[in-house]
Amino acid sequence: MISLRIARRYAKALLTIGREDGQAETYKEELGGFVKLLEEQKELEQTVSNPLYDAESRKKVLQVLVERLGLCKVMASFLLLLFDKGRIQYVKDIYTFYGKLTDELANIVRADFVSAADLPEETIEKIRAALSQKTGKEVKMEVSVDPALIGGAVTKIGDLVLDGSVRTQLKSLKESLQRSENI
Repeated sequence: MISLRIARRYAKALLTIGREDGQAETYKEELGGFVKLLEEQKELEQTVSNPLYDAESRKKVLQVLVERLGLCKVMASFLLLLFDKGRIQYVKDIYTFYGKLTDELANIVRADFVSAADLPEETIEKIRAALSQKTGKEVKMEVSVDPALIGGAVTKIGDLVLDGSVRTQLKSLKESLQRSENI
């Protein structure tokens, strides 16, 4: 829970700067690139964030990394601030929360769409358009296939779950039959 509070605080601060200077999307891309690099290079992540290593050496590695990535001045300062405050290990959570905030700012909502079988691209686009119309926001969908659904689809938008799968309908029918047997 503490990491979520920290992530929210720093992400909001970075977004405030991004809105003021109009660079919110640039910061999102640069922070995302930094996080991706740390995910791909676990040794580098350990070098920068592990407190068992000397802090001065870790900071020098971070400074070289920031220079080599060619990050803008604000992002470089932000990452160094995270390091100085002992928060660099939360950079992934900060990036995740920052992405959510920039999506809200751009009136975008993310959805997970899982179907029982592959669907044609035009069908997926129609579903996306219908969800956009219902939410009043641009919908970016992550599409996947799960044959265990038997048929139908499940869509998740934030906390809302729209479950039209055959698996869930069969489960509901089973529970209904079991209740009627118990009467």
